[in-house]
Amino acid sequence: MRRPARTADEDGGQVPLTPVEFHILLSLTDADRHGYAILQDVSERTGGQIRLRTGTLYTVIKRMLDGGWLEETEPRTRADEDERRRYYRLTALGRQVVRVEARRLQALVAMAQDKRVLPGGRKIAPEASR
Repeated sequence: MRRPARTADEDGGQVPLTPVEFHILLSLTDADRHGYAILQDVSERTGGQIRLRTGTLYTVIKRMLDGGWLEETEPRTRADEDERRRYYRLTALGRQVVRVEARRLQALVAMAQDKRVLPGGRKIAPEASR
């Protein structure tokens, strides 16, 4: 069953995103990339913990294009570039979606720190903890 294109809510994102969606958007925050470069970037950035398959990548990219999160850029014309490669970039909406999701994840980490699951939570004054 094909998943429909996601649309943005009033905050600019439909969260939570899947890890694949988040990593694709994150990969495109600093450069336009073609599919294989996205696969390499995600694998390198995650230390090989996330290895996308090409079928998964292009299914999600299609959904993101339909949802207005990504757009295809003009074909590259350098002699060393394969003219069949399609390059993608974030739209303003896509940038907003990845930002909203990053903030959501940041808030989850803060909650884990407050519960002392992770180091770095807010310090509780001795008199406040009694």
